[in-house]
Amino acid sequence: MQVEIIGKGEPLLLIHGWGMHSGMWDQVAEQLALSHRVHLVDLPGHGLSKLPSPARGRGAGGEGADQDALSLTLSRERERGQNLLDEIVAQMSAQFSEPITVCGWSLGGQVALRWAKLQPAQIKKLILVATTPCFVQQDGWDCAMAAGTLQGFAVSLLQNHALTLKRFLALQLRGSENEREILLDLRARLFAHGEPDVAALKGGLDILRDTDLRSQLKAIQQSTLLIAGERDTLTPSAALEYMAQTLPNARLEVVQGAAHAPFLSHCDEFVRMVNNFTQE
Repeated sequence: MQVEIIGKGEPLLLIHGWGMHSGMWDQVAEQLALSHRVHLVDLPGHGLSKLPSPARGRGAGGEGADQDALSLTLSRERERGQNLLDEIVAQMSAQFSEPITVCGWSLGGQVALRWAKLQPAQIKKLILVATTPCFVQQDGWDCAMAAGTLQGFAVSLLQNHALTLKRFLALQLRGSENEREILLDLRARLFAHGEPDVAALKGGLDILRDTDLRSQLKAIQQSTLLIAGERDTLTPSAALEYMAQTLPNARLEVVQGAAHAPFLSHCDEFVRMVNNFTQE
C-alpha cells in the first residue's frame, strides 16, 4: 500500500474517498504538514497502491456440483461489501505501529469508523469528513442515497469507468461555492496517480451499498470531529447530525457554502478546524 509522509509532528492520516487518490488532499496536506506528520495513503487499487490478488478458492467441480456452496455464496452476497471493508481495515492497520489520528473523507470515513471499532488502540482521534454510517437509504433512514442511484453508477462503471468517475466528481461538487473552478482542477488531476483498478471501484461501491455502521457508533469512544458541507447532497448534514448525537465523544462542524468536499472548496477553514481539534 502506497503511503507518502510529509511534515513533522503528531501523526495524521488522510484517507480519500471512492475512486479518488491521495493527491486530492494536496492543498490541505501542505498546510497540515506545518504542524503534523501527515500520512497520505492510496487505498488498494487506487492511485499507486496495487489491488491484492484475490485468494484462490476451490473449483466448482462438474456441472451441478457444489449447489450448497453456490446457495451459501448467494446468501452472503450482501455481506460482500462489509467483508471488503474489513480487508481494507486490516491492510491499513498493518501499516502503523503507533496511535494515529485518522481523517477520512466519504468512503474513507467509513474505513476510519470501522478501523476505530476493530482496532481502537490504534486510533487516537477521528476526523470524519462528509461521512455517513450508512450510504444507502434503509427503512427509517432517509438521509442517504437511493439504492437505484448507486446501482446506476455500478452499471455505468462497467461501460466507461473514466466517464463515471468524472460524473461522480461533478455530483460531489454540485452546489458548492467555486464549483466550476474546483471541478476543472479535479478533472485535470483525477488520474495524476494513475487510473484506479475497475475491480477496486466495484468493490468500493459494494462497500457503500452494504455498510451500515449505525449499530456500532455507541461503541466508538475516540474523540471525533465531524465536518459536513452545508450543501452536500451525497451525505446530507442530517446523517452527520445523527452521528454527532450517537457517537459518545463527537462534535459537528458545518462548512457553509460547501458540498461533499469541504476541504477543497474551503481549504483554510478546513485546516483551521483540523488544527484546533488535534491540538485540544
